[in-house]
Amino acid sequence: MAEFAGYGYRRVTAQLHREGWGVNHKRVLQIMREESLLCQLQRRWVRTTNSEHGLGVYPNLLFDCGWRRLTGINQAWVADLTYIRLLTGFCYLAAILDAYSRRVVGWCLSRRIDAALALSALEQALMTRKPPPGFIHHSDRGVQYACHGYVERLERAQARISMAAKGTPRENAQAESFMRTLKHEEVYLQDYETYEQAEVGIGHFIEAVYNGCDSGMG
Repeated sequence: MAEFAGYGYRRVTAQLHREGWGVNHKRVLQIMREESLLCQLQRRWVRTTNSEHGLGVYPNLLFDCGWRRLTGINQAWVADLTYIRLLTGFCYLAAILDAYSRRVVGWCLSRRIDAALALSALEQALMTRKPPPGFIHHSDRGVQYACHGYVERLERAQARISMAAKGTPRENAQAESFMRTLKHEEVYLQDYETYEQAEVGIGHFIEAVYNGCDSGMG
């Protein structure tokens, strides 16, 4: 595995599968931990959450019901935003994950970090998953998730809206964990010159590498 320096266990697993090895991603993770092969990259942080907006906020329903007690997919989703560095600027990613399977169920990349970005990821998730009434949508209190258009769309989907308390990133730990994985196993290993390069690379990582490692989870 030394030839995959900088790769996370998901990318190593995907590469080994392409080479014909039938190894489980959990076994790859175990070996990489034992051999100290997990990459530890650090990059400058850029703020993406603005919770000083005066819009309505909602209690943390995942904390109240306990996400560990989820019994199946489409009972709760978690959402987050992050920045992606380009050669001459930034673009931004919105992603929604199923809290039970941890699969990405909707995502969108944009040159702007606005409500349209978050809404595009939500529309993709709603179209592909068709969650039942009463499912939980959990996010931080950023303006993209608290704005009228996003809240109205969740209400039309009969979602129960849930938000992390201000200044408590651990209350959205699953989404934050995915964003860290994406950065360390894909973004930090690339030098995207253009938005189009970032879109292709991130799309491949999400669909073929990250979701592909747990394809049986639904």
